[in-house]
Amino acid sequence: MNPLVHKSLVVQLQAGVTHRFPVLAHLSYEASDPFAVTAVFSHDGRVLARWRLDRDMLAEGLVKPVGLGDVRMRPVSTGMGHELRIEFLGDPHPDGGRHHAVVFAWAPAVTTFLRRTRELVPPGSERSGVDEFLAELFAQDRAE
Repeated sequence: MNPLVHKSLVVQLQAGVTHRFPVLAHLSYEASDPFAVTAVFSHDGRVLARWRLDRDMLAEGLVKPVGLGDVRMRPVSTGMGHELRIEFLGDPHPDGGRHHAVVFAWAPAVTTFLRRTRELVPPGSERSGVDEFLAELFAQDRAE
């Protein structure tokens, strides 16, 4: 079984209030990091941004608004179908504001990607290695 799921899709980056332009989004998921999805956004061969997203949050964002921090997601219905709206808040500007980007992805493509990740690592069977690390740390502490 391939321990990696990858999907490239064209998404719409919102510029201003109404204007959108296409960029590529490369989504990847590795079984060795089962809680995260990496999203790399590029345009004309140049990487615009790289974000690590929570897989469960990405799935929830397809059906309801989620996120309170730097990443917020919600479903949006348009004349073209269902989209996932992802809002990113980045580093602060010198004037006190923050970098801000909104991306719209076609929801069925994200759903297909997530289904493939669940086939690789079903929800509830994720392992992070934290338990093993803590057990080893506590064993060392007792030995000293």
